[in-house]
Amino acid sequence: MNPQPDLDAAWAGVFAEADKARSRRIADLFAQPDRAERFSARALGMLFDYSKTHIDGPARAALLALARAARVETMRDAMFSGARINRSEDRAVLHAALRNLSGTPVLLDGQDVMPGILDTLERMKAFASDIRSGRFTGQVGAITDVVNIGIGGSDLGPAMATRALAPCHDGPRCHFVSNVDSADLADVLRGLDPATTLVIIASKTFTTIETMTNAASIRDWMAAHVSDPAAQFVALSSATDRAADFGIPPERVFAFEDWVGGRYSVWGPIGLSLMIAIGPEDFTEFLHGGAAMDAHFRDTPLADNLPVLLALVGLWHHQAMGFATRAVLPYENRLARLPAYLQQLEMESNGKRVGQGGQPLPHGSGPVVWGEPGTNGQHAFFQLLHQGTGIVPCEFMIGAAGHEPDLAHHHRLLAANCLAQSEALMTGRGLAEARALAAAEGYSGDALNAQAEQRVFEGNRPSTTLAYPRLTPRVLGQITALYEHRVFVEGVILGLNSFDQWGVELGKDLAKRLEPLVSGDIPPEDVNPSTALLAAYLRAPG
Repeated sequence: MNPQPDLDAAWAGVFAEADKARSRRIADLFAQPDRAERFSARALGMLFDYSKTHIDGPARAALLALARAARVETMRDAMFSGARINRSEDRAVLHAALRNLSGTPVLLDGQDVMPGILDTLERMKAFASDIRSGRFTGQVGAITDVVNIGIGGSDLGPAMATRALAPCHDGPRCHFVSNVDSADLADVLRGLDPATTLVIIASKTFTTIETMTNAASIRDWMAAHVSDPAAQFVALSSATDRAADFGIPPERVFAFEDWVGGRYSVWGPIGLSLMIAIGPEDFTEFLHGGAAMDAHFRDTPLADNLPVLLALVGLWHHQAMGFATRAVLPYENRLARLPAYLQQLEMESNGKRVGQGGQPLPHGSGPVVWGEPGTNGQHAFFQLLHQGTGIVPCEFMIGAAGHEPDLAHHHRLLAANCLAQSEALMTGRGLAEARALAAAEGYSGDALNAQAEQRVFEGNRPSTTLAYPRLTPRVLGQITALYEHRVFVEGVILGLNSFDQWGVELGKDLAKRLEPLVSGDIPPEDVNPSTALLAAYLRAPG
């Protein structure tokens, strides 16, 4: 017997609406004069417009019915209550507690976790203030540069947010090293003074091989110039004993619990580099923005709930309409790292093959997520978005204003490009118009026909736009939490666990086994001949 007949029926309803949608043009839906308002939602000063999609009233109703059948509201409440919804690892999912400044307790197994979180936050603020003011002097003077060593969520979150909030920087310069490729470390260290550099090692277990390899190398770099290199190291880790072995005392170790996943961790100690760059007050504003989105997600009906709507549009495009990828296109150059951040957030969270009970997923996993800031992307891959044979739903983002009033004309041009791209994707250009343009340039006969076909845009390609007032710490917090909750809703509806990442383990295990082969320390036995061939070449190219 099927244990989820309501959910299966809801999926069937969504697929039925998608079948109808394939034969209609998005532009025709705007025959309803109020479509833009009816198919958009506002919250916390932001506007999410999904009217340029194939979704109509019945399709939206079917998607909302799907969310209810999947018990999104029940699972949402379970997450915030501290239930162990990460079943494969038997863990709660409480990263939202890191941004809870309301005074409301957050219980885990009957114990309030907030005192520990707030104590760590106050320690972070005190330490960041000491760095920023020069009270923490290292060994020869004030800290001028901070190097954060991490990978995955220990890098992408703070690197994305630190770049995004560049107008708020008034502390030491912050740099990020993630790749075990020596070029990453060498390029960052070039030009830095070891005597005035603080190094943050971000690794929950203090065993992540890429991070600890980089940490050991930068310690050697510092040891050649200062008497006690460990005196300028900080650990963001729960492994205080391993940090102590490295030479880092407890007062410079900032721990976080296993109910905070790496890709959800920028709100706590992993965000220390961001706090040093922008200051405790602006970091607190970032937390307030995330908390405001938490409240919106918890308290707003599904039909007006931004994370729910983003998730439903995503499921509509990938599962129902069959579009394989999703392009994230921030028209905000300081959000250049956001596509990569969301790539990890979505693809590590929802890139699964089985559900919570180990059964194959009936409707697949999440899409491929990629992107680049506008307008750069327009001159790189938008050709495919407009005229390629596959359809890529586009997610535009744009602020109403920038941070440079004397360059406001730049921002107006940026905004015009953003609006033009979503309009062009939807409306396209027909053959008759293309022929007229080519004829006006003097083409005729067969050349006219060929030129006209080259200039046809089919249009009818969906997009959404998230607009916000200005990219401030609070707004960035709102956006970051918005996408966290969007991924959660998608995972709940797909029936998978968004909070484990077993898919990264196999490659890591094999890398440990193959390093001696690359070094030539072991013979090429028990490996694929292709791997043995490549290892031999890497040892002796030519």
